[in-house]
Amino acid sequence: MYRMTILYSPPADGDVAAFRRYYEATHIPVAQRMAGLTGWNLSWIDTPETPYILVAELYANSADAMSAILASPEGMAASADLDNFVTSPVHFLTGEEIEVRLS
Repeated sequence: MYRMTILYSPPADGDVAAFRRYYEATHIPVAQRMAGLTGWNLSWIDTPETPYILVAELYANSADAMSAILASPEGMAASADLDNFVTSPVHFLTGEEIEVRLS
């Protein structure tokens, strides 16, 4: 499994509620059009010591599959939509995910 982790910093104006409203009402529907993802998770961070407010994890079968998803018109639309609401640094981390199950 291949994962892209996206770390969102708080908006420059500090209006986390407006950021979340836009993300949930507008960005998620745009991102849901990306065919080929095998799943995704969102974690809204409430730990004040961290520099992030949201961690989004997108999953694909391989690095090549993730690249194709992001290069698709739908992937490019999701990427372009970031300019509509992101005003602080966003970090993208990619790599193979290895799941370890505890017995």
